[in-house]
Amino acid sequence: QVQLVESGGGLVQPGGSLRISCETSGFTFRNAYMTWVRQAPGQGEEWVSSISNDGSSRWYADSVKGRFTISRDNAKNMLYLQMNSLKPEDTAVYYCAKDAERGQGTQVTVSS
Repeated sequence: QVQLVESGGGLVQPGGSLRISCETSGFTFRNAYMTWVRQAPGQGEEWVSSISNDGSSRWYADSVKGRFTISRDNAKNMLYLQMNSLKPEDTAVYYCAKDAERGQGTQVTVSS
């Protein structure tokens, strides 16, 4: 079955950077479009970014465009999200997603 395991979250100061990762298994990763979504406390799920199966196309929410970069390593079945210039409003649990599947999430907290 599909397994998605996020890691790399933590506490970072405003303006700082963080890279989160998603280890995948149970499906043919190189054939799958992948997505990052996030959920802030008391709010609904928000789409953050998606990447095509070969990495040639990437899409970003306006709220993160120019600050976040999605990438993937098909040889390692890994998905990444590089987050720069972090803001307090980026605080959320970040989930790796394939279709309707989600991992357990990784907490990102941006605070001084």
